[in-house]
Parts: sequence; structure tokens; C-alpha cells
Amino acid sequence: MIPRGKVASYSQVAALVGNCNLRRYVGNALHKNPSNSVTPCHRVVNAKGFCSGSFAFGGSGVQRQKLEAEGVAFTKGHVDMEKHAISQDDFDAISARLQEITSKS
Repeated sequence: MIPRGKVASYSQVAALVGNCNLRRYVGNALHKNPSNSVTPCHRVVNAKGFCSGSFAFGGSGVQRQKLEAEGVAFTKGHVDMEKHAISQDDFDAISARLQEITSKS
């Protein structure tokens, strides 16, 4: 649900599910993600914009390549968060979509 060309931090993803302190659980879940094509976990980076050293689909180099292919710019080895972090509007739209999905369950 994170738009192409944007990234979110582990804490932001945790906040979307109700508790920003669960960022380590988010990282663990994304690492166990069975399919990057279904769940584009490459769009989740740490709060400073650095790629995961243990990206489940080939390491931080592959994560960076996937992000760059979507137009995400890097500065000094990390994502330019000012340009590419999800905005409050993005966050609100993702949150609304998640609520819609979970209310149908």
C-alpha cells in the first residue's frame, strides 16, 4: 500500500497497525514475507532512510536497486527521506484502506 516511489519507516508501518513501538515485529514479518511481488517490503526502510542489511530478497543492494527503479533517490547511502517518505496524506490514505479491509473481515 506504500505508493511506488515512496518509502515508510518500520515505525510508520507499525503505527498503521496500531502501535509504533512494534517496529521490530514489522521488520521480522517483512523478513519472513514469502513474496516481494505481492507485498513490496522493499519500500520499508529504517527511520534514517537506510536499507535493511538483511533484506529478504537479496540484501540491501537489491533493495536499493528496487527503490531506484521506482525513482527513489539516495543521498550519502540512504533514501532522501525529505523527498520520498510517505506524507501524512499518504499515511491517512493507507490507514483508511487498512480499516476498510479489516472491517470487511
